Amino acid sequence: MKALARVCAALCLGLLALLPRAAGAAEEESDYLAPELRAAVQALKADVRRQPSSTANARARAETFLAWIDAWALSERYVPVNATQVAAGVLAYPTAAGRIARLDAAIAELALLDDEPGAIGTLVADLGPFTVASHATIRQTLTVGAKDIEPGGGIVVARHFMTGLAFQTEDPAADDYVTVASTNPTVRFAKATMRMSGMHGGFRQPAPALVFRVISGHLTAGDEVTITYGDTAGGSRGLRLPTYSTDRLPLPLYVDFDGSGPPVSVPIAPIEVVGGPVAGVHGFAPSIVAPGERFALWLRAQDRFHNRATGEMPAWAVAANGVPVVSVPAGAGTLVQLIGLTFEAPGVYRFAIRSADGGIVGTSNPVLVEAEPQRRIYWGDTHGHSGFAEGVGTAERFMRWARDDARLDYVTHSEHDIWMDEREWQVLAENVRQFSSDDFIAFLGYEWTVQNVQGGHHNVLFRTAAGRRRIPAQGFGTLTALYQGLRTYHDPQDVVVIPHAHQAGDYRLSDPALEPLVEIMSQHGTFEWFAQKYLRQGHQVGFIAASDNHLSQPGYSAPQGGSLSQRGGLGALLAPAKTRDALWAAMKNRAAYATTGDRIILDFTVNEAQMGQRAAFAAERRVAGRVVGTAPIRSIEVVRNDETIWQRDYLTDAVAKSADGDYLLVFASPSQPYHPGDNPRGWRRWRGTGHIEGATIAAAAGTNFHSAYDQTVDVTDGASLAFSTYTRGGTSAIRLTLKDVRRNAELRLRLSAEREFGGGPPRFRTHQTVPATEATLMLREMSGGAVQAALPFDGYRDTVTLRRIVAAGELDVAFAFADPASEESRDGGAEAVRHGDYYYVRVVQANDALAWSSPIWVGGYPLR
Repeated sequence: MKALARVCAALCLGLLALLPRAAGAAEEESDYLAPELRAAVQALKADVRRQPSSTANARARAETFLAWIDAWALSERYVPVNATQVAAGVLAYPTAAGRIARLDAAIAELALLDDEPGAIGTLVADLGPFTVASHATIRQTLTVGAKDIEPGGGIVVARHFMTGLAFQTEDPAADDYVTVASTNPTVRFAKATMRMSGMHGGFRQPAPALVFRVISGHLTAGDEVTITYGDTAGGSRGLRLPTYSTDRLPLPLYVDFDGSGPPVSVPIAPIEVVGGPVAGVHGFAPSIVAPGERFALWLRAQDRFHNRATGEMPAWAVAANGVPVVSVPAGAGTLVQLIGLTFEAPGVYRFAIRSADGGIVGTSNPVLVEAEPQRRIYWGDTHGHSGFAEGVGTAERFMRWARDDARLDYVTHSEHDIWMDEREWQVLAENVRQFSSDDFIAFLGYEWTVQNVQGGHHNVLFRTAAGRRRIPAQGFGTLTALYQGLRTYHDPQDVVVIPHAHQAGDYRLSDPALEPLVEIMSQHGTFEWFAQKYLRQGHQVGFIAASDNHLSQPGYSAPQGGSLSQRGGLGALLAPAKTRDALWAAMKNRAAYATTGDRIILDFTVNEAQMGQRAAFAAERRVAGRVVGTAPIRSIEVVRNDETIWQRDYLTDAVAKSADGDYLLVFASPSQPYHPGDNPRGWRRWRGTGHIEGATIAAAAGTNFHSAYDQTVDVTDGASLAFSTYTRGGTSAIRLTLKDVRRNAELRLRLSAEREFGGGPPRFRTHQTVPATEATLMLREMSGGAVQAALPFDGYRDTVTLRRIVAAGELDVAFAFADPASEESRDGGAEAVRHGDYYYVRVVQANDALAWSSPIWVGGYPLR
């Protein structure tokens, strides 16, 4: 790894270029503000100094402030981090007193930058690169600007709420120790805290931030103040860095000049964090190809946190269905493209990748070779974020990750509108043009961001990027206003709107010309119930999944914890070709399905109608499908009108000859809201111990444990294990290998008391503490190879299931049957089929990955 480097003069000059110019400079050079807006801004400054904002004047002030921010940003000046969100919050929630109170401080901050250029000073920092999950020492040095920092003022060492970093000043020998020093010997500091809101504080409620307050002396122009994160002088190992790589890890600093007002933010230094040593490998291939068609397989070396690896790369041996295909020499790079591959015979092919020493193994997604395929499967992510909103990383990093690291076919960088300024919108549009190619399609979009009581979060996508106008929450603060605004300024055929459940979209409303799809899962959780709500209202919507990743890592990444505690989802589009118009038509026509991140191949028809279609009414319903899994298939269910009408278990071994073998310990908790119209229930954490009697635990491993710190399982001896994982609408399992199993064997679980957690919290039933409990799973009570313990809590039915599984489950399953309700339709029975019935498929794999087809309707009419 390269040695740590201080920021060079070029960066210093870059920061200087970002400093604002005085209003009076308009006499010497052209003003970035048009004359009318300049007059309005000057009047706004004077008005705010004279009288605080109130419900009577806040909206007008916020409109002027937002126009000012956009002009400031378009002139490529640094925009204070919370300014756009403060203005947007007032416009979207005009009667919220707390939001109005923040408006004056935001206006004052931008006024200072406009009136007193150079007031803050300049910042240099250790830029790295640093390695994920390592302990590092990072220094940031602020050279004081034209405005003194007086006693009572100081430097605020804020913490970006999304980074996962921790700071402490109490124990010099412990991790994350932070210190301050100055070149001015007369200045002394004292440690204090300040409550801060927004991106660099408490996201939903104010949270304390570290302050090094000046208690004697004055910091004047040219004095230097150095903040050392992970100071090792007292024995600390350093600052523990996050598990994700990024090109812009924010370590925000603020200047409080005299303690009399809110602090002023300093431009963020772009600190780089890179992946660690290679610990795994993954292959990306097209899901469907024709016999003899040439295609490429991409190999990606990754560290244990799913970042692109660094360091020396081993040699790789690649095989397909056990037959050697190609060898890759050592040192070929972290991303390797193998071109010109082809399969002549129809069938399913799976690539296995192994390092030369056999220590690292990986696989690709399955490849289905079909004669004359009519539709291909294209994988993408319609919902992800960067540091443009409340996330981490640059917009360019987002696009490179989507194209290179996740090997997506399409993507949308859908930033929150309430955080975005007009310059950032231009960057998103330019990135669509720059990164789109024949092999990678980017769609311009944004996330319309209001609370669920005003309609909930909706992602808005445009077919093309040129000339597109946002319809933002700050001007269109209800769902009906969003629909109307999009119809007013755009052809509905060029717009796709996708609601999601994190801040739950209002499923009572849906514009059928705009809203063909519903997001069924993301890193926030698994929310099948959300899509069912739309279907029950009669809306004809298909299913899609996305990541909602906030680290500029769409499509393929490990969870970061907190609200985003599972791997992100993927949307599969069924289209004849990878073109912008073909993919857009697939979205509009609901030719889509959703997965929790695995590239599962799924086909499903009802009376030969495809996913997303509406077939003509027929009493006889022929249901057929096929699943090609990335792991053994646990179960397949066919749902009609939200009720399972057919299901098969392909993994549970109900007739095992021996009790010894592999078992799945499966944890599950529903995510639907307790009260109608509320946000989803939070994550349930499963933390505790297990002890088995009458058997020996030979091995234990998590099946979908993607978070190296938060999801763990350890066998403490041959009879006991300790574990931690979580669920929110899906399942999480531990695979146990048991030996010497006797008939009286039983697994006793002790679960600790844990509080539900997760963003977009419920309003009516807030996060609750699940009490400590015990459950005993007796093998002699297994029925059909499984035994389950129900753990009712506060109106929910959480479960723990132990199931005996076959050693090598089915990877490729076809099914076909006649809807049993067809028989009842002859006499009009309760189960008779009717006009408007809808069907969809739910697939669960042994690794807890899920897939859902979009629905197919039979008879009836869609809402118009």
